[in-house]
Amino acid sequence: MRVCLCYPDADPAPWLSALRLHLPGAVIESWQPGAAMADYAVAWAPPQQFIDEQTRLKALFNIGAGVDRLLQLRLPAQLRVVCLDDAGMAVQMAEYVCHAVLRHFREFAAYEAQARLGQWQQRAPRARADFTVGIMGLGVLGTRVAQALRVFEYPLLGWSRSARQLDGVACFAGASALPQFLAACQVLVCLLPLTPDTQDLLGRARLEQLPRGAYLVNVARGALVVEDDLLALLGSGHLAGATLDVFRSEPLSAAHPLWRHPAVQVTPHISAQTLEAQSILQIAGKILALERGAAVAGVVDLARGY
Repeated sequence: MRVCLCYPDADPAPWLSALRLHLPGAVIESWQPGAAMADYAVAWAPPQQFIDEQTRLKALFNIGAGVDRLLQLRLPAQLRVVCLDDAGMAVQMAEYVCHAVLRHFREFAAYEAQARLGQWQQRAPRARADFTVGIMGLGVLGTRVAQALRVFEYPLLGWSRSARQLDGVACFAGASALPQFLAACQVLVCLLPLTPDTQDLLGRARLEQLPRGAYLVNVARGALVVEDDLLALLGSGHLAGATLDVFRSEPLSAAHPLWRHPAVQVTPHISAQTLEAQSILQIAGKILALERGAAVAGVVDLARGY
């Protein structure tokens, strides 16, 4: 069995040594143009040349949960793409989203501003029953976020393309239900995959369907949100603020107004980082399962984009 690693943005040595440890007997090499045909590939943002040359792959394992960058390439229709279905990312995402929601609900930004001025001033508590949190995208990460938020007893809503059922979450499905879902969200958490159907989904028309004073948390992909429309609605007061971990162009330009907006919290795409050890263990386990003829989780529907 031959496995090739194509990870241009990282040092390949730790990945190669760990994969060799978990796949003894396999030939595991870092890809170079003209490399021998492999049975399996482990890749993140590979070049088109990699796809064009590696024509005998049984499966390509994407290093991450989102496959939008991979789907920008010309992929053969028969290629089986497998994404990470957790590998330590779900709990990180739950931490991040809970922090963002709690910070907004408890008005910690206002308290931080007061502290810088040496002001001791308590704010009136908000009514938890009126603070509905909506989660767009109910896959592995969205489900884990919903489970974590349930602990804080906020009313929870969920929206997905197809019908889902989650304990403690009122679920909506399909385009026709989206306006009703958005209209009820005091906080909107975006965890959707980036596909042709979801790109620019949260532009002015959709963001205006949120109630006045709503708050946005985007931890999915930057291209889901039209940033100029978001800034306009923040300026008008229709939206109270946003926590943004992902952006249309990354890294975010130093001149971008989102950096300086007083109601926006910016982080550099760290809400759920790939954990090397857990990811390699999961990928190796799936390769061994496929070699046995077993089914594996995380197989991407290339037509849907997730």
